[in-house]
Amino acid sequence: MSTDAISLSNARYEDASGLRSEEMILNMGPQHPSTHGVLRLVLTLDGETVIQCTPVIGYLHRGMEKIFENRPYMGGIRYIDNADYLSPMLNETLYAMAIEQLMGIEPPRRAQYIRLIVDELERIASHLVAIGTYGLDLGATTPVLWAFRDREQILDMFEALSGHRFTHNYLRVGGVMHDFPKGWIQTCEAWCEQFIERGLKELDSLLTGNEIFEARTEGVGYIDRDQAIAYALTGPVARGSGVSFDVRADRPYDAYREIAVIPQVRQEGDCFARYKVKMDEMAESVRLIRTALDQLPGGSICQRTPIALRPPRGETYAAVESARGEESVYMISDGSEYPYRAKLRGPSFVNLQILPELLRGHKIGDVIAILGSIDITLGDADR
Repeated sequence: MSTDAISLSNARYEDASGLRSEEMILNMGPQHPSTHGVLRLVLTLDGETVIQCTPVIGYLHRGMEKIFENRPYMGGIRYIDNADYLSPMLNETLYAMAIEQLMGIEPPRRAQYIRLIVDELERIASHLVAIGTYGLDLGATTPVLWAFRDREQILDMFEALSGHRFTHNYLRVGGVMHDFPKGWIQTCEAWCEQFIERGLKELDSLLTGNEIFEARTEGVGYIDRDQAIAYALTGPVARGSGVSFDVRADRPYDAYREIAVIPQVRQEGDCFARYKVKMDEMAESVRLIRTALDQLPGGSICQRTPIALRPPRGETYAAVESARGEESVYMISDGSEYPYRAKLRGPSFVNLQILPELLRGHKIGDVIAILGSIDITLGDADR
């Protein structure tokens, strides 16, 4: 395992036989591939057992909240793509919702359905990265290849829709930028069919039931329900511990008010449960997409808004269910073209705080399995 630095502390131990040992401080990251970004974990070890862990973040901090406060309201959509860079469509929905709440705007029904469709595709794309790289973390190469194969087809659809594969700048205050291009709906329906019939089953066959994968994940990194609530965990991390909370179901927004979401919950609370929640959520997302396509209403895709948005003085809190949990923004308007304050809540930042508790007493190899199961992106943690 590659590391950045290894040093010895002054703590010394001596057992009954007179054998002396010392604690070791090991820096995992910030460029270790298994930290999924520029995260530094300062591990205090007794042999190979983790005694203490101190996560060090901030290497990717870009001052995004201040960027929003120094850009016109509409200009922030392009930047919030880079917050959780694996879920840009979900970020855009959040940002547009906050401004719409300040201005008292309700997007047309067709726009709300389009948002649901692209958001669920983005959720699948993010979970495919999470599961594919999780298999890679634990020593399997094939899952990441198959996961990225299916994800690339989602990015093809996003490119046809917005012109961009990764950061889309597609949503607008009051709706969306473009309607579906010709043939897009048929492409999406065909993708959903092949993903359920082939892609998801193939990925499941590689990992679920695999003896090595199960040995590395079952009973590892246990979080009980009370712990999850006490640490304010959300998303698959919380639902894997029996917390049935999903913003789409508990505080529905856009078309989720018409198409009910079934939260995917498991009770085991370990790494394997968090993996299974993501697998189940991808199947649920396909169901939501198919339902939205079947019920897709006609009409406008965007409300008419002024070129220069000036929401009245006030404040609001908007939240969506991102791929990692409750993604939210608290926004204050002073009546100008710029937000007076924009405070972001990233689920990666909140979920990461339980990591030291989870790692204590585990071996170094378990660090990778536990961290990967939380599924963080550092852009979402650092802001």
